[in-house]
Amino acid sequence: MKLFSTLLVAAIFATVLTTGCGHAGKNKTGKEYMPDMGVSVAYEANKFVDYGRNTWNEESVKPRKELAMHNLPVAHAIPRGYAGGPSSMKAVHGMDKLNSIATPPNGYVPFYYGNTPDERERAIAEIHNNPFPITDKALATGKNLYDINCAICHGKKADGNGTLAEDGNPFSDVTAPANLMMDRFIDQSNGFYYYTIMKGRNLMGAFYD
Repeated sequence: MKLFSTLLVAAIFATVLTTGCGHAGKNKTGKEYMPDMGVSVAYEANKFVDYGRNTWNEESVKPRKELAMHNLPVAHAIPRGYAGGPSSMKAVHGMDKLNSIATPPNGYVPFYYGNTPDERERAIAEIHNNPFPITDKALATGKNLYDINCAICHGKKADGNGTLAEDGNPFSDVTAPANLMMDRFIDQSNGFYYYTIMKGRNLMGAFYD
């Protein structure tokens, strides 16, 4: 009898507990066993996912679907990759060339290629022009970056005889640093070097930063 009474009390308690949880209403927040797990309070922009407990359409002057759909850009928004400035500066930034990549004001050039062999070939075929003007200052900066990041393997003269290669020649014929003075490297497009720097090649790591 005592066991029956205990089970009866437990059943009544469980019934009251579960029925106490109710749906949210207009002026009632409702109750949930685990709040925010069943009904997300997040609003994801540009995506319309309707569910039964959402009462937006009943209380708003605009339907939620209309607000969730893609709209025109905000006034004065700048497109991704747009350098801005007067049209006379387009040539300086490489924007007047076929398949060129514009240089934004912060100097960062967007990279539109994935890390696959096909994407590498696409970059080699599409990128021909350097968007940065070749000036004495640019050449000095490039030499400094090369000496810091590249010369240790490729050598000061880009002939593949860097410090690591000279120190006991740890490289095999297959993995040895490339001799960039060879004709097949001299004749390569800018895309070949740009992609290799961004994604790496063989034992060479990426230098995208």
